[in-house]
Amino acid sequence: MFTKQSLRLSVLAGAVALALPLMASAQIKIGVTVSATGPAASLGIPERNTVVLLPTEIDGQKIEYIVLDDATDTTVAVKNMRKLITEDKVDVVLGTSATPGSLAMVDVAGETKTPMISVAANAKIVEPVEGAREWVFKTPQNDQLMASALADAMAKQGIKTLGFIGYADAYGEGWLNVIVEAAKAKGIEVVAVERYGRTDTSVTGQVLKLMAAKPDGILVGGSGTPVALPQSELKSRGYKGIMYQTHGAANSDVLRVCGKDCNDMILPAGPLLVAEQLPDSHPVKKSALEYKAKYEAKYGEGTINTFGGHLWDAGILVSTAIPVALKTGAKPGTPEFRQALRDAIEQTKDLAVSQGVFNMSPSDHAGLDERARVMVKVVDGKWTYQPDL
Repeated sequence: MFTKQSLRLSVLAGAVALALPLMASAQIKIGVTVSATGPAASLGIPERNTVVLLPTEIDGQKIEYIVLDDATDTTVAVKNMRKLITEDKVDVVLGTSATPGSLAMVDVAGETKTPMISVAANAKIVEPVEGAREWVFKTPQNDQLMASALADAMAKQGIKTLGFIGYADAYGEGWLNVIVEAAKAKGIEVVAVERYGRTDTSVTGQVLKLMAAKPDGILVGGSGTPVALPQSELKSRGYKGIMYQTHGAANSDVLRVCGKDCNDMILPAGPLLVAEQLPDSHPVKKSALEYKAKYEAKYGEGTINTFGGHLWDAGILVSTAIPVALKTGAKPGTPEFRQALRDAIEQTKDLAVSQGVFNMSPSDHAGLDERARVMVKVVDGKWTYQPDL
């Protein structure tokens, strides 16, 4: 069982859950902090599990991964990042799982001039690309990209009024802002807004207020298994409108916790979630299925998770950038190498990964476009690709 104490994982030694000493032979060090425990554990666990699937040698250089658990605690996420940089001397940091922690880590990246690749979604992690954010990238799709897909689907389904219940933190507020704007562009009015905490056990009051507004549809602005709470409460109260979720709900654990209450909910997601259902012409299908095959070979059929995909994509970004950085002559473990690595990540073009195709630039450190999203509906407890939404 993982605890809130820091955990160190050495891929080269084949360890997954035990703290092991660093290996002196590793020349490039990649630090990882994820939320393997706490409210965002359903995101962090598959991210942690994915690390052992990443390359352990690139261009003759051995790669060591050092993985810590921040327990979905923003303060711990920052502490972990500082430890990875100052004590473990990593060349790049991947993480963390949740938006609040990732936002707090941005200043550390800028202060220490260490490249960081977040696996959280909020656009503010990388926008605008100035100051500390010049050192920060992220792999999940921007909320705006997914919100516009949601608004398109809502318009096609005849939604005129929308209710919103989201996390009372940066993730929820970010989604409220983008969905209000996207909905307005489609002539949809947001008529009720409620908030709840990631660790709350009841949302009865908020749900009653939402239902009193009688919206045609309701969007839950959350991520991981806590999104099941308002979803189930609305269903149990007899809400008959259309239920929507963000891509933060694209998680098999959500279906497990939510059960039949998740049926018919609609959300935008990365292509990985329904990779096998995509047409062969889809530009992400091949790369998504490659990650899926590796993950399920290790952890069992049906275990694939889109959040693990975000960590995989971060690892592939680094793996692609390392040879470019090495060609500069900079040595791993030095400020010059960290700078070269940052620059190489920023130059990434046409890189197909599990969730989309990256085209980074000095003004775009997310680098994804419409190829990184599909619309999905839960039908009989299963994710189902919806090409017509």
